[in-house]
This record gives sequence, structure tokens and C-alpha cells, in this order.
Amino acid sequence: MALYYLAKAHRDLGRSDDSRRGMQRVADGGGRLAPAARRGLAHLARLAGDFPAVREIAQGLGWAGRHHRVLGDVWWPQGDMTRAATAYAAARDEAETHGVVGERATAQAQRAFVLAFTHPGRADDEPHLADQLLTGLDLRATTLTTRIAALVRDAGTTGDLDDRVRVLRTEIGVTGLLDAQVTLELAAGFHHAVTGAHDELALTISRLRDLTRNGDHAYYTDIAHFVAGLPLDGASPARWLDTEQATRQQWRGPGHRPPPAPEHRAVTRLFRG
Repeated sequence: MALYYLAKAHRDLGRSDDSRRGMQRVADGGGRLAPAARRGLAHLARLAGDFPAVREIAQGLGWAGRHHRVLGDVWWPQGDMTRAATAYAAARDEAETHGVVGERATAQAQRAFVLAFTHPGRADDEPHLADQLLTGLDLRATTLTTRIAALVRDAGTTGDLDDRVRVLRTEIGVTGLLDAQVTLELAAGFHHAVTGAHDELALTISRLRDLTRNGDHAYYTDIAHFVAGLPLDGASPARWLDTEQATRQQWRGPGHRPPPAPEHRAVTRLFRG
């Protein structure tokens, strides 16, 4: 147990090599936490952007390894929010069947996050449900996810979003949770893309590069480019489920209008699913 939670802490702090070694030892041991450790290995492969590997691992995880949530974590970086939302709903419902309230809240928070990109009209209900499911629970990362989901929902529609991002950036910086940091910057980048704020978008992409210098979460920088219709600066280290171009098209899917020119400041969204 100590080895597993140490490996989990290493992952949250961006020490992926240490985490991978610890998770592998727990998985190889075949004990009670072996399914959770295999899920941890899937998460580490996701951090590295190796999505085919994550999908393969997910097939053998089952409920104990939170297979539906792992698949949701695979689908949304591909820009496939419909499949991701469906997977997270299945994870939430399965957790409710098993009476695991923390997993139920986490899956719902992730569902709120992905639907905020594609269904802003429905997005009020999803974070609200996540907040309800978090009542009485001390899940810091999940709580941050719901707040980031609200930012994505409000992208381009409110004048205080930049201030909200700055406040949350400070709060997350204190926690040291790298996953939350890069997700926040992606939300900020989405906001800047839909408002055509090119200088601010460039700063956000620079922050993402700084946060992902060790290679983990590097595909977040790719996604920020995809959303804004920008070319990548170099070859992507990510292994997408489809080609890089197909993934770019998913993020700017059918019905999605390109980011507006600065003088228009029109709000754009991903209208898929």
C-alpha cells in the first residue's frame, strides 16, 4: 500500500519515472492494489501521449481498474468528446452501483469538463451535478476539475475569465498538481482562441511548453495549437489513435467555425456530437 501511494504521489508531482517503477512493482505483485497500479501505468502512458498503449491497457482493467474512466481519458485528447462523455457517464454509473462515491464524483467532473467544450448550453447542469457529488468529500484534484470545466464553459462569454484563470493558477500552483496546471492552461488557451486573443494565446502556449518540458502532458501543447488552427513548431511526440491531421480535424470538427479575427471577437465552439 505504501509503495502504491508513493508512486501515485510521484505521478501527481510530475516524477513519472519514479512513479512508473513503483506502479510496475505493485502490478507485478498481484495484490489487492494491482488493478489500481495497472490503471496507474495506463495514466503514465497517457501522460507520455501514448494513446494506443493506454487503450490496450484499458481493455484488461475492468471495474477494479476503472476501465471506463481510463477510456474517457483516452478519447477526449483525440477531440472525441462524445465518446469521452459516454465513457465518463458509464464510469460514474458503475461507481454508483459499487457505492464508490469518490470515483462517482471524479467521473462526473471529467464529464463536465469534456462537455463544456462541445455543449455549453448543457454545461451548467454537469458541473452542478459534480459539485453535488463532491459534497462531504475531500477530493482536491476533482474539485479543481469542476472549476476548470466552468472556465471552458464560459470561454469567450464573460469579461472576468482572465481574472478567474489567474486566481485559479495561483491556487493550483500551491498544490503542485501538474495535471491540473496543464488542464487550466488548456482552458485558458481555448478561451483565447475563441476570442482571437493571439498574444495571450502565445503566452499560454509558452506556459504549456514550460510545464511539459519533461515530456509529460506535451500533447496539451499540440491540442492548444489544434484548437487555434496553428501549425505545430515541430514533430509531435504524441501517438494519437489516428493521424495527427485527423486529430487536428477532430478538435476543429464538423460545424466548428475557425477562431475569429481580433476585430470580430465572435465566440466559437466545437459543435460536434
